[in-house]
Amino acid sequence: MAEITAALVKDLREKSGAGMMDCKKALTETGGDLEAAIDWLRKKGLAAAAKKAGRVAAEGLVGVATNGLAGAAVELNAETDFVARNEAFQAAVSTVTKLALDGNGDLESLKATDYPGTGRNVTDELTSLVATIGENMSLRRVARLTVNDGVVASYVHSALVPGLGKIGVLVALESTGDKAVLADLGKQIAMHVAAARPEALDVGDVSTANLDRERAVLVEQARVSGKPENIIEKMVEGRIRKYYEEVVLLEQLYVIDGETKIRKVVENAAKTAGAPVALTGFVRFALGEGIEKEQADFAAEVAKMAG
Repeated sequence: MAEITAALVKDLREKSGAGMMDCKKALTETGGDLEAAIDWLRKKGLAAAAKKAGRVAAEGLVGVATNGLAGAAVELNAETDFVARNEAFQAAVSTVTKLALDGNGDLESLKATDYPGTGRNVTDELTSLVATIGENMSLRRVARLTVNDGVVASYVHSALVPGLGKIGVLVALESTGDKAVLADLGKQIAMHVAAARPEALDVGDVSTANLDRERAVLVEQARVSGKPENIIEKMVEGRIRKYYEEVVLLEQLYVIDGETKIRKVVENAAKTAGAPVALTGFVRFALGEGIEKEQADFAAEVAKMAG
């Protein structure tokens, strides 16, 4: 059992929005397991959030590039936000993104790829850049989408320069239809993805672990009503459908009009594109997501250094 420290209680409070005493009780009941404590609070109706909301550690840039039938996204991290405005760093992200566009979507393969005009590979070039800029860097991830016929469209949110920003999105549309129509639709859906943060393309793609976790929470919430088990089952299924509308791209309401599901938007596009359209994939990279920033206690550090 993990020690229930004040810092752990504070962390749970920030992630759940629940009261301090409720957080302490949740941690006690779950043996100090932070994720289990969040679920415990949700089951008691004391927390609305299931996802971590901690501040992220990584700075840097997300890069995206497309060539019509393919698209790639990379995330290159650095220690401070200032580096994102460094022209040498921006050039490196742009170059690595273009290399990823011609690659296979594998991170280790990308790191081993020859960096143009240097005689070094990507890893060695970034190591050289670290010495020049003076900050540690990490090529964290890469993704690549392709279509046989159609368009891979992109969108960059908070772009510092074309193709580089804080959030990068790729959307793959398979169709023999008008490419200009597809490109416009793809960009609109990519903007939707940036805002709506879907976790899966279709219902069948939802993580089994996430679905089981959500169902367990919803069952406990429904039981509070005191209804019979058969009614609870129907209540839960209804709420699961609502859950799909929150996390599944094709089930989400289009942020552009707020009333049409993405699935229907794509289906309707066949009329203007001149052929059926299929949304076959998406990628959404948000800078530093999933990396929590280490919270330093400055006073404690000074005291420690003082001996």
